[in-house]
Amino acid sequence: MERLERENANYERLRETLEAEHRSEWALIRGETYVGAFATFEDALREAGRRFGRGPFLIREIGAPPLRFPGSDLKNTFRAIR
Repeated sequence: MERLERENANYERLRETLEAEHRSEWALIRGETYVGAFATFEDALREAGRRFGRGPFLIREIGAPPLRFPGSDLKNTFRAIR
């Protein structure tokens, strides 16, 4: 997952502010750009798909440890909520 290193580094840089202002929401980050916080994973994924297509991008629950999804699982999730 080397291609998400920038996104993870950006999340870590923003972590304190995100946790203070958006705990339990979902952060969407692409590269060094913080796109926003969303109420649900599905909302964040929908916005990521609209803006970026397949990625790479990071969606992470603010305040929770990072989750890892196999690519095929994420594709199926994305198809289901479109």
